[in-house]
Amino acid sequence: MILIITIVIINYVWNGNKSSNKTITNSAGKQLATMQSSKKNDSDYDVNSNNLEQRLESILSQIQGVGNVQVLINYSESSETVAMYNENSKTSTTEETDTSGGIRKIEETDTQKEIVYQEDSGDKTPIIQKTIQPKIEGAIITAKGASNASVKSNIIQAVEAVTGLATHKIQVFEMQ
Repeated sequence: MILIITIVIINYVWNGNKSSNKTITNSAGKQLATMQSSKKNDSDYDVNSNNLEQRLESILSQIQGVGNVQVLINYSESSETVAMYNENSKTSTTEETDTSGGIRKIEETDTQKEIVYQEDSGDKTPIIQKTIQPKIEGAIITAKGASNASVKSNIIQAVEAVTGLATHKIQVFEMQ
């Protein structure tokens, strides 16, 4: 079992830039681990969510009529990481017949989950399967030139396109 986990980790490291979905099973048919990797690393997602405000500020300041810009984005919760698990599942079915002809069926399922760890220099860190980004609840933008209605409309449309927020959740104000 340790050999299989080691092979999975080595395979993950060497093929980290390829998009794949792998399910590894042993000879007994037990699902050992499900690996999903993509061209973007999980750290890229964290950087993207943290830099969304800066990227919006950068692009909004390039819109005609907009000067200096500051953006504040409100999230509903923090990001969530989902660890990779080794899953061992057993199912047994028993069928009993009593003397009066009645049949009783008993189905028993036993599932065990263990987190898969990667060991670097004695430090154990869980292998991350995916990161769930937080939901954006609202945005406040202050910008020079936002007193102009068309500039304000352009800012709202740009933020709506990037974040997927409804227009009533985006507030734009004139910067002092």
